[in-house]
Amino acid sequence: MAKERIVAICADDYGLSHGVSVGILKALDAGRLTAVSALVNGPRWPAMGRELARRGHSADLGLHFNLTLGRPLGSMPNFAPTGTFPPVSRVIRMALRGKLPMEEIRAEIDRQFDRFEAVLERRPDHVDGHQHVHVLPGIRQALLEAMAARKLDGRAWLRDAGDSLHRIAARGAHARKALAVRTLSAGFRRAAQRRGFSVNEGFAGFSDFHPGHDYAAAFETYLRAPGRRHLIMCHPGHVDDELKAQDPVTITREQELAFLLSPRLPQMLEKRRMKLGRLSEAGNARA
Repeated sequence: MAKERIVAICADDYGLSHGVSVGILKALDAGRLTAVSALVNGPRWPAMGRELARRGHSADLGLHFNLTLGRPLGSMPNFAPTGTFPPVSRVIRMALRGKLPMEEIRAEIDRQFDRFEAVLERRPDHVDGHQHVHVLPGIRQALLEAMAARKLDGRAWLRDAGDSLHRIAARGAHARKALAVRTLSAGFRRAAQRRGFSVNEGFAGFSDFHPGHDYAAAFETYLRAPGRRHLIMCHPGHVDDELKAQDPVTITREQELAFLLSPRLPQMLEKRRMKLGRLSEAGNARA
């Protein structure tokens, strides 16, 4: 019999709102998630973080490093002069032009790590970025330096959001977005591994967040051409007014949650001889 392949499913945006967080906890309790990435700069984090600590023993718990949503945890007069983070399009332009105020960003990295650890009373199992900001030039170097200073090398894994061309082509759907993130991620995997951090191999989960599309059909494409340490990101949750005030992605979160809780997910995994697993326990991808 062929050996089952491990696949990790990570829910992003924990802490964004009460409804989103409760939905993620439901999927976690049902055993349908093996990782959760937490936003820690919002008002929901302390209380929802404590709930995650209580119920998250079966999953990797990570920092969803954020520079594009809400408010920074400290003063950033050049990066966020109005007191709120800039949109991701501006952050990308600044990063590609080498115009990021790196001292401010490094300080915010440390503040977000500190807040994660203060609430969960543990270091993160993994780190990634809201809207993939962690892979951007300048930011990636500061993040890797901060993690090395915290002696997370050999302990925490990092999300490599840029998959190989043949895997992106095999999945077909949302290839343009996957290719754009792959371009921005160029060199990230190598830089992380040089610092002693493991990364996923294989990455899927890109979506246009269109409520009229079939999420189950999209998820089937995420399982195609999996890597040895395949990671699928998702964005489940319940819609509430708090979410609507912050983020345009609403209805599809309910749809993703419904799929994760349905029998279709384990059926898909069984059909492809895959099983859910934690990347922290799935060996190192340094080849």
